[in-house]
Parts: sequence; C-alpha cells; structure tokens
Amino acid sequence: MTATTATTGVVPAARTGGTRHLAGTRPLLRLALRRDRIMIPVWVLALGASYLSVADSYTSLYGTAAARADVVRSMSSNSSLRALYGPFFTDSVGGLTTARMIAFGSALAAVMSLLIVVRHTREEEETGRQEMLSSAMVGRRAPLTAALLTALIANTALALVITVGLAGAIGDPTGSLALGLATAGVGMLFACTAAIAAQITENARLAKGLTGAVVGAAFVLKAAGDAATDDGSSVLTWLSPIGWAENVRAYADERWWALLILAAAVAVQAVLAYALTSRRDIGMSFLPARPGPAAGSLGTAGALALRLQRGGLIGWGTGFLLAGILFGGITEGAAELVGDNERTREIFQRMGGHQGLTDAFLAAMTGMLGMVAALYVVASVLRLYGEETGGRAEPVLAGSVGRLRWAAGHLLIAFGGAALIMLLGGVGLSLGYGHDLPGILGAALVQLPAIWLLGALAVLLYGALPKAAVAAWAVAGLALALGWIGPAIDLPQAVMNLSPFGHLPKLPGAEMAWTPVAVLTALAAALTAAGLAGLRRRDMLN
Repeated sequence: MTATTATTGVVPAARTGGTRHLAGTRPLLRLALRRDRIMIPVWVLALGASYLSVADSYTSLYGTAAARADVVRSMSSNSSLRALYGPFFTDSVGGLTTARMIAFGSALAAVMSLLIVVRHTREEEETGRQEMLSSAMVGRRAPLTAALLTALIANTALALVITVGLAGAIGDPTGSLALGLATAGVGMLFACTAAIAAQITENARLAKGLTGAVVGAAFVLKAAGDAATDDGSSVLTWLSPIGWAENVRAYADERWWALLILAAAVAVQAVLAYALTSRRDIGMSFLPARPGPAAGSLGTAGALALRLQRGGLIGWGTGFLLAGILFGGITEGAAELVGDNERTREIFQRMGGHQGLTDAFLAAMTGMLGMVAALYVVASVLRLYGEETGGRAEPVLAGSVGRLRWAAGHLLIAFGGAALIMLLGGVGLSLGYGHDLPGILGAALVQLPAIWLLGALAVLLYGALPKAAVAAWAVAGLALALGWIGPAIDLPQAVMNLSPFGHLPKLPGAEMAWTPVAVLTALAAALTAAGLAGLRRRDMLN
C-alpha cells in the first residue's frame, strides 16, 4: 500500500473496478460521510423536529375544523401574512403545517445542502487535499459525485424524518410524503446549484455566497408572488424553486407533477456541473481572480479585510434593502386583520408586540431582518477561521501586523457591516411603507445588540476553541428558528428568552427599554474581549 493510499484510504483506479472518471467515488463518499457524521444528523433531526413541533402546536391550538377554517380565512385574505407564510390550500392541520414550514424548511434544506457540497468540492481544492487525493488516481468526477451523493443522503434522511414523523402525528402519509419530498427536492436542487458555483468561483467563500444569494432570491420571489395571489399562481412564485415546492400542495390534492419540475431542474444543473468540472484543472475556476496592481495598495490589515469582505457586504446590503422595500410595501395590508379574529391578532402580538397591528407587523419584520443579519455577522467573524486554516493569515502575521490588529480589521467589517445592512433594511422598510422613517430606523438599529452578541459568541469560540467555531452557526440558527416558529406555536417565554432577540423592545410602537439593550451590548463587548484574549494566547492552526 502506498503512503497516499494509507493516508487517504482512496484506492487507485485500477483496483476499484470503476469507470475512469468515477474511480474512487466510494471511498470519497465514505470519507465525506465520516467527516459529516455529526453535522448531517444535527441538521436533519433539527429540521424534522421543527416540522413536528409546528404540527403538534397547530393540533393543540386549532383542534376543531371551525377554528382552522377561521384562521385560514383570515390569513388567506391578507397579503402581508401570505408573504410570510404562503397560501393555504386546505384548512387541515397538515395544510397549516405546510404553509408555515415549506418556505422556511426548504430554505434551510438548501443551506444544509450547499454547505455539504461546497465543503467536499471547492474547500477540498482550496486546502490542497483534493490534489493529494487525485494523486491516488481519483477520477475527475469522483469528488463532485461523492459530494452530491452525500447531499442526496442527507436530503433523503430529511424527507424520511418528515414523512414518518408527520404521518404519525397527523395521520396522512400521502401528504406527509409529498411535503418531505418537496423539501428534500429543494435541498437537492440547491446542492446542484452549489456544485455549479464551486466550479465557476475561485474559493469556497464565493461559492457559498453565490449559492446563498440564489436561495435568498428564491425566498423573496416566493414571498412577493404569494403576496400578489392567494393560490400560488403568481409568475413570481413559479420563478422560485421554493414556489415549486409550495405548489406540490401537500395534504391538498397533491400535485405530484410539480416534483417532476424539481427533478428536471436537479438533472439539468447536475449535467452542467459535471460538464464544467471536466473542463477545468484542480484549483482553477471559470471566474479567476483578477490580477492585482503592480504596486500594492493595501497599507493596513483593515484595508485587506475590507477588500476580502466587501463583496459579501455589498450583497447582504443590497438584499436587505430590497427585502425591506418588499415587506414595507405590504405593511398596509396588516391593518386589514383588525377584527374579531383573536388568534391572528395573538400571532402578530407575539411576533411584534401588543401595540397597533401595523406597528406590530413592522416590529416583526425588523426582528426577522435582525435574526437574518445574525447569520451575516457569524459568517463575517468566521472569515478569520477560514483565513487561518487556509494558510492566508500566516503571511500577513509574519510581518509587522499583530494578531489583534489583523482580527480587528475583520471584526470591524463584521460588527460595522451588521449595522450598515440593518440600516439599509430599515430604509427599505420605510421606503416601501412610505411613513415613519425615524421610528423604523430605530426599530432596525435596536436589533444590533442581539446581533452583536451572537457575533461576539463566534469571536469567543474562534479565539478560545477554534475547532468548535462552527458551533456559532448552530446558535444563530437556533435564534432564527425561535423567532420564526416560536410565535406561531406559542412557545413559552422562557424558551423564547433563550434567544437574545427575545429580550429586545418591540419597536416601533412599544416603549424603549434601555436596560436589556445595554446588558446585551456589554455582554457582546465582554465576549469579544475574551475571544481576542484567547486568540492572542493560543497557537495558530496549521
């Protein structure tokens, strides 16, 4: 056995009996599953549990057909709620669960899939491991095949958990299967999108960012289409893969042919990804980095951090501005819910406070923007980890730049960038709504202490326990899940308070509470300082 084979476990092509281009796929798949043996089960079980908890809550909250029909009638007649939850094709518990979870669950399945595929393709090339594996006569298409098979296994497991769990909870195996397959189908579609992005971009960060932008665009298109129509027939809805999953219509005379659209899109993108991977060398891309100037123009670590992160900041800022305009434009419709439907009012009040319904809707929207912005700040902070493990930090730190100054440049972009995108989100909400710019901006900016706290936790993990830094994603995901699902299923306040966003004042409309804002800000500062102290004392990763 050669040294390479002993190290990687990859068998040369002559010994696999496989085709030349797919040689080594099986051991690469085993390696990928071994590396993801914790991540995939956590994603699958957490997402599956979200579907089950929503179904159980709707069963207890709306136990009669009349109660469910009442809430569906109210929500379906309001464009604001349709943008948030989508149309309701039936008033059964399964129909309510589908409307609540199909967009959220499909988007998270897409995120899970893109992380898996990029990790086992472009990240492997960046670190040099793929070149080492290829020296063992691994076929050109084997890494991509192993990555897509890993994503397929993860999405199949997710579909199985959703189907079995909801079939037991609701008692409709056909609808449960349709919902599980629709969610997994979106996940696989964006796995293939990530596979294409991994071929055309120069690094994993850009591949994730590009795919994430497509996921965000699909989510916004579906929301805009659902706001326009109450039956999922809008052109905007059909332009979104998440809209295709919605139009499977689980639990409501299922449209199985909509799954064929997802399958066809998966097949087309997979063919394109394979065509691209066969036309480039390992480590190269179809969008290579532009050559820099003859003389260097970056004089500080902060300037370097800005150069590295400006693309992501521009993308996030643009997305927040457009999302704000979209949701601001449907704010007026929230007032139509004022009436005798107490259940609908309670959902809004849990999301945005007990003030007027329009203010509650604006508070809910700024809160959602804040929870999404937490993903930005975590990603921006963890760029430090990527620079370190990728070997790009070492040349910078070998000069006169100290660790703290190097880290400070990236943290300024992370924390300051979070403030900027929230400001843009608030401006967008105000432009779409047409009123109350100061109040909406205040509501957007008051989210910053909670955002910064989650970013500070990422700093602490990176500085003190770098190998556990990715756990910051789980914390941010938990905060997002609590904010999105918690109000609808009426989670206890003690559970909602696990998220820092649960302690913030519900602006606009509510009284400003400075104490929780000050406490969260102080905690964020303390955790950041502790993380930087840990970074200063520990050895750098090799």
